[in-house]
Amino acid sequence: MIISDNIYGEFEIDDVLAELISSKPVQRLKGIHQGGASYLVNRQWNETRYEHSVGVMLLIKQLGGSLEEQIAGLLHDVSHTAFSHVVDIVLENKAEDYHEDIFVDVIRASEIPNILNNYNYDYEHLLFNIAKWNLLEQPAPELCADRVDYTLRDMYVYGQVSLEEIEKFLNDIIIYQGKICLQSIESAEWFVRTYYQEVLDFFMDPLNIYAYDKLAQTLKLALDKKIITLADFLKEDNELIELMNSSKDRQVKSLLKQLHPNIKVGVGQGEFDIHQKNKTRLIDPLIYLNNRLIKASALSEDIRKMNLAAEEKFQQGVFVKIL
Repeated sequence: MIISDNIYGEFEIDDVLAELISSKPVQRLKGIHQGGASYLVNRQWNETRYEHSVGVMLLIKQLGGSLEEQIAGLLHDVSHTAFSHVVDIVLENKAEDYHEDIFVDVIRASEIPNILNNYNYDYEHLLFNIAKWNLLEQPAPELCADRVDYTLRDMYVYGQVSLEEIEKFLNDIIIYQGKICLQSIESAEWFVRTYYQEVLDFFMDPLNIYAYDKLAQTLKLALDKKIITLADFLKEDNELIELMNSSKDRQVKSLLKQLHPNIKVGVGQGEFDIHQKNKTRLIDPLIYLNNRLIKASALSEDIRKMNLAAEEKFQQGVFVKIL
């Protein structure tokens, strides 16, 4: 099977990957927006978990990762619920890891074990200890395929970086001691700036914060009134909206109507309607220098300052005024 990606290009993939891509759990991700509620208020913020999952798989392949790690990369997000991390606000889960809590159950209830067994893979060994896949996942603030792909993908699609910049960055990556690291401080500084465009300027955009807050209110109310159940979160985004829209509950429908592209918001610390703090997400790539790995912040004052400023913004949160 030949698969094409707008960032990494065209690849021939193994049969097991092709079958997994065609499976219901992976295809469902086409209806799960990467930005959660954001597409409801800005139609351009429309990247999906499917595009990201395939991208992670291809990035791991490009970096020389094993077929097993490519499989883990493709499937790492199959348990994401409708609207991605909005469920974490609904459930007041500050770790933002509800999808990880239900991952095992989602896999076991799906066709994925049978597909992998048909190719002589032990699905539990392959999928239930993601930490063993060094390219796929690393604890922050290090680079990993998951973190790199969602940053590059969003910022490219939303017009913040070019394919030429991305290609230059990817060409600077090497794998040392099983980890993704960079060879130049210039690439590290570029990625750190790009990453903070993602997790600060985009994730914490006042319009995005408004959308998450309003949709979380709506979903909480719909859960309380038994219009939806927690199990319904394993549907696609638009299916969950349709469930709420098809109810006769005026409160729920009124809240839904407040999610549209014409909403106007601004930042207002003195007078505000919403204050939200996001999970702290810092980045500090490893640099390969003289046969050892050094944190980029130890070599770049710019990166050290960017990290300090980011941490301060995460602690402060965003104050949003509805105009």
